[in-house]
Amino acid sequence: MLTNLTPFLLHWAITALSLWVASHLFKGIRFSSTGALVVSALLLGLANAIVRPLLVVLTLPLTLITFGLFLLVINALMLMLVAKLVDGFKVDGFWTALWASLFISVLSLVLGAFVLGGSPEFTIQTSPGPGRVWL
Repeated sequence: MLTNLTPFLLHWAITALSLWVASHLFKGIRFSSTGALVVSALLLGLANAIVRPLLVVLTLPLTLITFGLFLLVINALMLMLVAKLVDGFKVDGFWTALWASLFISVLSLVLGAFVLGGSPEFTIQTSPGPGRVWL
């Protein structure tokens, strides 16, 4: 059971660290407490796993027209959604959310590659292997 929990906790910690660094670099992002930071990291991960794919599918024509740049808007909207849901997490405006979400994404990617090392046991499976079926 702990083998399944470890990647989740590492991703959660990386997201929390990225949010914390972003709150120190961007004046428009503030956390009132450590608890708000931890809950925001959890909700951001859930929003990116559940709500974001739905928005990507619904806005696919717009995303194709803008050559994928609209995905940056979706990332900013996810950050703003979490800020609305978590008491103690404030984002001042859309442009702050856009630049902060871009920074958080890149920092999370770099930290994830460094900490997790890209090893297969920490890779999230997006499709079944060749000749296998998910059921």
